[in-house]
Amino acid sequence: MEALLKKEMNCSQVKLSGHSGGGCISQGQSYDTDKGRVYVKINHKSEARKMFEGEMASLEAIDQTETIRVPKPMKVIEQPASGAVLVMEHLDMKSLNRCSAKLGEQLADLHLHNQRLQEKMNKESGIVGKGPGQSDVQYIDKFGFHTVTCCGYLPLVNDWQDDWVIFYTRQRIQHQMNLLEKSSGDREAMELWAQLQLKIPQLFAGLEIVPSLLHGDLWGGNVAELDTGPVIFDPACFYGHSDFELAIAGMFGGFGSSFYSAYHAKLPKVSGFDKRLKFYQLFHYLNHWNHFGSGYRGSSLSIMRGLLK
Repeated sequence: MEALLKKEMNCSQVKLSGHSGGGCISQGQSYDTDKGRVYVKINHKSEARKMFEGEMASLEAIDQTETIRVPKPMKVIEQPASGAVLVMEHLDMKSLNRCSAKLGEQLADLHLHNQRLQEKMNKESGIVGKGPGQSDVQYIDKFGFHTVTCCGYLPLVNDWQDDWVIFYTRQRIQHQMNLLEKSSGDREAMELWAQLQLKIPQLFAGLEIVPSLLHGDLWGGNVAELDTGPVIFDPACFYGHSDFELAIAGMFGGFGSSFYSAYHAKLPKVSGFDKRLKFYQLFHYLNHWNHFGSGYRGSSLSIMRGLLK
């Protein structure tokens, strides 16, 4: 690895720092170089390059909003044997504790960033001599992302859509159901999904959704804090409904009441929030089922049955 980093990062000195990490998808290791300490994520799967390129694009997108800290990505490098590595800034991260409320505030700022760009663009379009075509504001008016990202190691369908409900139903839930049908052909799951599709419009009746840039996989293992404030990492970004972000956050714990209070102070709950949240959690349970097997079957079916009541 040292030789690969020297060559690809144009470093003269590279040595292990003694810091390591990682999860069930990729492993990580920090290295001291003559250009500073870097963190290297390693994955040996054949599709690792696509996965890391999506993560790099996600980190860049969040970083550009200047709302919440992420490790600055540097380069995706193909490994000679198999897989790839993602090189990024090393951060001395600690478990989320005192920065919980600040994380809620900054996450809300991330979700509101695109809406604020829209407001700025509309304001500028009314200024004489600065029409909308001359503005440097990059407001995104669709749902999706400009490249493939992965939630876990499975690629997401991020094709742009004008309608959020169509995007989420087809490109998140239906995609997961298609994978499930190929792997297990679970008849009960397919039958419940067929019934649930008829109920979906009711969950979004009267709701106007402005696309928000989402982290996409914000569970407790992907947040931390620095001495200077909160940090989020391992994103699977796309533009979607801000409420989607809170789905996996509520599934595995790690977020205290101060986080939610600070978040909802800026983005208050709208009628039907709790039921939509269950619908958003369905994606993550199905995604876990497709990643890790039938241990997540019961939770997936239970959510569908609950939404049908």
